[in-house]
Amino acid sequence: MEGGENISAVLEKAGRGERLLSGEGLLLFEEAPLAALGSAADRRRKTLHPDSTVTYVVDRNINYSNVCISGCRFCAFFRKEDSPEAYIISRDELREKISELFSAGGRSILLQGGMHPSLPLNWYVELLQFMKSEFPELYVHGFSPPEIIHFSKIADKPITKVIPILRDAGLDSIPGGGAEILSDEIRSKVSPGKCTADEWIEVMRAAHGLGMRSTATMMFGHVEEPRNIIEHLDRVRALQEETGGFTAFIPWTFQAENTALASEVGFPAGGHAYLRVLALSRLYLDNVKNIQASWVTQGGKIAQVALFFGANDLGSTMLEENVVKAAGVSFRMSESGLRRLAETAGFIPKRRNFQYEIL
Repeated sequence: MEGGENISAVLEKAGRGERLLSGEGLLLFEEAPLAALGSAADRRRKTLHPDSTVTYVVDRNINYSNVCISGCRFCAFFRKEDSPEAYIISRDELREKISELFSAGGRSILLQGGMHPSLPLNWYVELLQFMKSEFPELYVHGFSPPEIIHFSKIADKPITKVIPILRDAGLDSIPGGGAEILSDEIRSKVSPGKCTADEWIEVMRAAHGLGMRSTATMMFGHVEEPRNIIEHLDRVRALQEETGGFTAFIPWTFQAENTALASEVGFPAGGHAYLRVLALSRLYLDNVKNIQASWVTQGGKIAQVALFFGANDLGSTMLEENVVKAAGVSFRMSESGLRRLAETAGFIPKRRNFQYEIL
């Protein structure tokens, strides 16, 4: 077949929900017209979510500390332990933040921080126990794989021991942060102090094996190449085939301002690149039901368009967000604004929990 006919055939295959080969995914990423790619992804979304529902969650991001020894070159949030801007959250501040969330009707938090060199594993255990004792209804979606790998090194315990300790203390599920691009070729350039791609996968495999659910993410638009994005999607899809533990996939674009990587990237990835990756994700990840739009990095208008490019979820109202904000991007969205965004696009907004159950 000629190139155009071949692209059309692959898009048709993907739109039917058939599994794409890595070469076919790369072909679509590099050569498929954006509108055609989006149309196939939208067709697939309608098959998986035929009732026009768009989901979202009311929660709060809580960063327990900004101290981190990883030194990721894409991060503008972290500080060294001796920095005057370094902090560790106090119990009083934590109580106040969760109380504000409960007052706003939320019952879930995304809990993440840096790889702090001095905090023992028991500090995190006591943090979870404190939150659950003060707020028994609280759902904690926390500690990304790099954090858990760090805890295991600090405590000199395998991750298969660390994760149950955290679960028993009150951890409910694990966010997909720290994935960046699941290719060590890229990780060595952007986050050399962080866990390897295999270690990220192993944390998720271990958590899924305990019956815990998690999300998967991808941060792109920096030094990766198209083949690295396909490698990332391949690894997520393969683990999902094995465990079924991922509830959703969330791609977002690298935000360059105030980061060490900014000078190497040039013009940051915009809406066109974002929608291309989002649509490809919907088509390639045939076994991941939910794809989340990132209004936090793209703003409401592109997030709304994303609902026609394969996304079925608008993420969180994010009563608080600090990491992307540190990189110079500060979109805000109330629950009513999020609902209006879905409704004006012709969708039915429904509030969910972190397990993607409708409330």
